[in-house]
Amino acid sequence: MTEKKKIVYSGIQPSGSLTIGNYIGALSNFAELQENYDCLYCVVDQHAITVEQEPAKLRKNTLDVLALYLACGLDPDKAIIYIQSHVPQHVQLGWVLNTITSLGQLNRMTQYKDKAKKSKEIYAGLLNYPVLMAADILLYQADLVPVGEDQRQHIELTRDLAERFNHRYSPTFVLPEMLSSKVGARIMSLQDPTSKMSKSDPDENGYILVLDEPDAIRRKIKRAVTDSLGQVTYSEDQPGLKNLIDIYASFSKKSVEDIVRDYESLGYGALKEDTAQAVVEVLEPIQGRFKEFRQDKALLEKIYKEGGEKARYLANKTLRKVHKKIGFIEG
Repeated sequence: MTEKKKIVYSGIQPSGSLTIGNYIGALSNFAELQENYDCLYCVVDQHAITVEQEPAKLRKNTLDVLALYLACGLDPDKAIIYIQSHVPQHVQLGWVLNTITSLGQLNRMTQYKDKAKKSKEIYAGLLNYPVLMAADILLYQADLVPVGEDQRQHIELTRDLAERFNHRYSPTFVLPEMLSSKVGARIMSLQDPTSKMSKSDPDENGYILVLDEPDAIRRKIKRAVTDSLGQVTYSEDQPGLKNLIDIYASFSKKSVEDIVRDYESLGYGALKEDTAQAVVEVLEPIQGRFKEFRQDKALLEKIYKEGGEKARYLANKTLRKVHKKIGFIEG
């Protein structure tokens, strides 16, 4: 008897071009995970609308993420690839979980507090974002969720809600665990290495997009902030240099120790040049495949429709159990 595979769930927002931080922390691991686990990969368009979106751009970005999934090696025969809004059970379970989530818990969410500070008006969707994320994960009885350290609080909330529901109504949900990335899980801005790399950075030299042209990648890495010490070490005291080494290690698969040893006598210039080359070598083939997939609208539609059908079937199994346990009459 073969052992049942663990279930992995992950989703990416279609809120514009993805950075190499998204690639290292998530995309680069997806293809390998589908070989060893039962994987669901979602384009989380319902999360994206917690901030205002231009409809045509949201549709374009959704298909971009889908094409990028395929370009990075995801196979619809090995994993379920779908769009969140095509599976209404996400929102239905989200509502049930909202009824057992305290306002205090949501107000304590670090990401909510950070975004709320920057907003003139706060909408309920932003506050309830972590509950929908919990529903995304629990709906498929996911064992593992590959996320960065910045999402730990959301995973803890998901586990807390699962435990609360299980205690109140009887065991229903699997308690998911974080599947942490290896080195480079948290890639920082090239211009401000104390901040996480983000495409919303006002300085375009602070981030590298997965779809950036090779010349742009080389230029941005060449301009990356380092320091005046002139010594290649991997230390919190040299955050800019540490960030470059993380990027190089992630794209070249070399160890941090080997990189430090190899560039001790070569200096920052050589390190930047070779880091840029390593990034370009990995991203160029992905960019080529992305263009091919993106132009094949019929293939993309086939994949998201079939993926949506498979996801709805699995989601409905969980939701029917939930509705029965809380006392809803089956329609």
